[in-house]
Amino acid sequence: MVTKGIGCRLDLIEGSMTVFTTRKTFDPYIIIKSRDIIKLLARSVPYEQAVRVLEDGMACDIIKIRSLVRNKERFVRRRQRLVGPNGATLKALELLTQCYIMVQGGTVSALGPYTGLKQLRRVIEDTMKNIHPIYNIKTMMIKRELMKDPTLKHESWDRFLPKFKKTNVQRKKVVSKPKTPYTPFPPPQPESKVDKELASGEYFIKERERQARKKELKRAQQEEVSEQRRRERAKEFEPPVEVVTAASEVGPSKKTDNSVDIDELKKKVAKATKLKSKKKTMSE
Repeated sequence: MVTKGIGCRLDLIEGSMTVFTTRKTFDPYIIIKSRDIIKLLARSVPYEQAVRVLEDGMACDIIKIRSLVRNKERFVRRRQRLVGPNGATLKALELLTQCYIMVQGGTVSALGPYTGLKQLRRVIEDTMKNIHPIYNIKTMMIKRELMKDPTLKHESWDRFLPKFKKTNVQRKKVVSKPKTPYTPFPPPQPESKVDKELASGEYFIKERERQARKKELKRAQQEEVSEQRRRERAKEFEPPVEVVTAASEVGPSKKTDNSVDIDELKKKVAKATKLKSKKKTMSE
C-alpha cells in the first residue's frame, strides 16, 4: 500500500483497521481498492491473494448466499455442492473464470477480472436456486472453445450450447398426524412386569409352580401348532370334489341327441345281412 501512496492504521484495542490517502496518492480509486483488501482479509482470504486487488483490471466481489436459502440443512447441502468432492468443482470454476474463490460461512469471496466475477456470480446464484454448477461449467467450457474460432465471432452460439430440461422429482408425501387435544396431565405410565405379576397373582406363586405353568403354556402352544400342521398335511390326501356336468344330470330314461339306440342299430344290421343273403341266392 505504501507504493500506491496509501496509509494504514491498525488499532488492536478496538480491533479495527483504517486506510487513508496521503500526499503521495496519485490514483483516486485506490482508496476503494484498499477498502476491499480489508473486506477480503476479514473473510479469511490470504494476504497474498487479497493484495492482488490493487492491480489494474482486478476487482473483488463478496456474494452473500445465506439469505438466498431459508432452510439451513438445504443451504449447507447446496454450499457443499458448490465446493464439490475434494474441491473439484471450485477448482474448475477458478480455472474457467480466472478468479480466486473462497467459500466461508454465509459468504463467497471472489477475486479476479470483471468478466470472470460476472460469470461466477451467476453460477453461485444458480447453485443456490438448486441448479447444479456442472451445467454452467459445461456451458462455459463450450463457450471457451467457441471463442477460439474467429469465424463464429458474429454468429449466434445457441445451436452449440446444451439445453437442459427441468425434471420434477417425485417426493414422498408427508402424512400429517391428527392433532390430539391438549391436556396438562402427563400420560399414564405403562405397567411394569412386576405390576402385571401382582395383578394376576403370579408374583406370589413359588418358582417351581411358575416354571410348571410356563411349561404347560408352551406345551399347549406346541400341540396347537402340531395339530394345525397335521390338518394341512391331511388336506393333500382328501379326494377332489367332483364337478357335476349337465350330461350326468340327465337320467337313463331321457335320451340325449348324441346317444346311440342299440336296438335300431341291431335291426339295421339284420336287414343288411338278409339282403346280402338274397343277392347270393339269386346269383346262384
